Amino acid sequence: MKIGKVLSVNLSAKRGIKKAVEQLILNSKGIDGDVHARNWNRQISIIDTFHINKFRDLTNARNTEYGEFAENITSEGLGDIKFQTFDQLLIGDAILEVTQLGKPFHDEFRELGNYVMPRVGIFCRVKKIGTIRAEDEILYQPKTYKALVITLSDRASVGEYEDKSGPMVKKVLDSYFKKLQVKYSIEQIIIPDDSEQLSQLLEQAKKDKCDFIITTGGTGIGKRDITVDTVQKFLDKEIPGVMEMIRMKYGQEKPNALLSRGIAGVMGDSLIYTLPGSVKAVQEYMSEILKTLMHLKYMLHGIDAH
Repeated sequence: MKIGKVLSVNLSAKRGIKKAVEQLILNSKGIDGDVHARNWNRQISIIDTFHINKFRDLTNARNTEYGEFAENITSEGLGDIKFQTFDQLLIGDAILEVTQLGKPFHDEFRELGNYVMPRVGIFCRVKKIGTIRAEDEILYQPKTYKALVITLSDRASVGEYEDKSGPMVKKVLDSYFKKLQVKYSIEQIIIPDDSEQLSQLLEQAKKDKCDFIITTGGTGIGKRDITVDTVQKFLDKEIPGVMEMIRMKYGQEKPNALLSRGIAGVMGDSLIYTLPGSVKAVQEYMSEILKTLMHLKYMLHGIDAH
């Protein structure tokens, strides 16, 4: 966990340069008395002196005062961190969640065409209210995405044959998360086609705020195909377009692809997808699901990623 420090806290009731103050009092809408305090992503902005100094060196700019880049928090020690959305910063008794990377700065800093700050400033929103002051330590806590892969198969659960669809989901997710350069953990479980066992896993995953839940198997019309019916009871909202598009895309050449009843949806803080049990189907479904996976995650948590 990276440790930095707050050098200055700044606010302004109007847009533009902010002035250094004794403390920032945080509420659910952001900073009390600041122009950006409202229910949205960009409640608090942070800029590290590492980047401010780099900007000065590149542009031969004059020395700037704290708050002149319209930052609420001027920090040191965080300049080498590659922030990701949903990372958290623990400052004083408050917790901030990173919601956006990069922020525009004002015309007086557009010297020699060097745009340093839009690439390095960050926006946050309040995750836990509190008070932030100069000299407070900053603890960096990167987001770890949690994925749960559940294979439903009576025979695979007792070792009659090797589960290959679950490991394929894990392999695809491994590659995806590594490409994103984020921290992650993937739990893989095999259970029989049993609604009670699946329900217990879903209830626990909801409590654990698991980010992604992907099941394989049990999406057909057989008497033991209980996956879709069980998952559907847990959904707060269904996302029909994802699975409809996959069925239509692959069903044009292989009509059997139209027979899967797989669904996608939201359960609490989790996104859930129910995939068929074949390795080929898993590869096809995952290739399409990953195209919108993070965008849906941002939407679910109110992050404007456009």
